[in-house]
Amino acid sequence: MKKTIALLGLALPLAAVAHHSFAMFDMAKSINFKGTVKEVQWTNPHVWVELNVTADGKTSTLSFEGAAIPVLKRVGWMKDTVKTGDVVTVVGHPYKDGRPGGSIDHLILADGRKVGTGDAIPPALVVPGVTAQ
Repeated sequence: MKKTIALLGLALPLAAVAHHSFAMFDMAKSINFKGTVKEVQWTNPHVWVELNVTADGKTSTLSFEGAAIPVLKRVGWMKDTVKTGDVVTVVGHPYKDGRPGGSIDHLILADGRKVGTGDAIPPALVVPGVTAQ
């Protein structure tokens, strides 16, 4: 029994390091970027969308982080919903440190459909009257 508790004590800190929060994003600000999807990384712990954006005649690739696959599937966002070459608008939240890219709240597809919620906290985990910092 003591050996099991000791092993569990070693494993828990590793599990905590393996996952991160959305604390690096400024949830009080909103960003919109329209571009062409370069890549969708449909992986856990979070899905990433790499977006080619052109501004002032210069194209750059921005990275946007979404939620975990099970969260996206619950709101109807499947692996083939967004594909390389699709033109989308990313609506999300910028990094607090000012670097380009950010989190995904939702995407607006070329046909006008909205898919998300990429950085949503499941409603069961929202505490009434408490806002994210």
